[in-house]
Amino acid sequence: MKALHRIIEQAQAAPARIALSEGDDVRVLEAAVRATREGIARIILVGERKRSTALAAELGLSLDGIAFHDPSDAPEQAELAHTLYALRSKKGMSAEQAEIAARDPLVCANLLVRSGRADGTVSGAVRTTADVVRNAIQIIGVDPSFKLVSSFFLMMLCEPFHSLKGGLIFSDCGLVVNPDATELSEIAMAAADSARNLLMEEPRVAMLSFSTSGSARHAAVDKVVEASRLVKKQRPNLAIDEDVQLDAAIVAEIANRKLPESQVKGKANVLIFPNLEAGNIGYKLAERVGGAVAIGPLLQGLAKPANDLSRGCSAEDVFHVIAVTVAQAASARTKA
Repeated sequence: MKALHRIIEQAQAAPARIALSEGDDVRVLEAAVRATREGIARIILVGERKRSTALAAELGLSLDGIAFHDPSDAPEQAELAHTLYALRSKKGMSAEQAEIAARDPLVCANLLVRSGRADGTVSGAVRTTADVVRNAIQIIGVDPSFKLVSSFFLMMLCEPFHSLKGGLIFSDCGLVVNPDATELSEIAMAAADSARNLLMEEPRVAMLSFSTSGSARHAAVDKVVEASRLVKKQRPNLAIDEDVQLDAAIVAEIANRKLPESQVKGKANVLIFPNLEAGNIGYKLAERVGGAVAIGPLLQGLAKPANDLSRGCSAEDVFHVIAVTVAQAASARTKA
């Protein structure tokens, strides 16, 4: 997994502060210890310290080098609650409600990122995607460059049987159900940024469809074409193919035959699916039938990094998402 190894090496070179709000989960705690031991992140466990330390003792894990933020006694807690009140008072949240809500480890972890006390956060081993995404949007906020938060998977194709090798970005496979053309263009641009930051390659974007260069006529194809043209207008130097079938997107020989004027030339490293149904099916086929390693769902379009985990994740999955979050934090600092 060359791309993943590069991400880990990048994280080791500049470890960021990552807040984990589920430190009483075995997988998260094991990943936190590994991330600390391998030097990819400076971990902050957010939640009841006694529960995390008791679990670590039970598992025989050393928590040396890991910081804690226990909302029950942290000196910064009042300030974090005030930050939440300032953000949500116009939505009807009272100061008392903000104080109570800020004690929730998930909310608190996002507040640590918002306040600059952490560089990113990872949650979702226990909490639902809806909880994770809602709190990230409400507290951390959307990147000013975008209007939409979307998701992507980092797909790793590194087995000997893979004819296509390396890393790919699949988007959106986990969040936006049925994007319109404008939303699809935002997803494509955010995914291109994700490819540049994580794959460390120039993005080559394929706007997937059941049509290649107008071979089929349908409103669904029109949406993909319109989204592509919106991207080209805003990013004229980005390599992007409009409506393109998957085979022409990733097989050079087929691209030469079906789409000789292709900018991507059958070497796409960013695959944009027309809706969540297609994206979810696509990444799971690649993972379960194709043997790809799927890392995510990861979030893009936020002002600072916050990532979701599958509730079926392993400790290794959590470790990898921590590494990705560190890489995203480095990119956010550069952008700022």
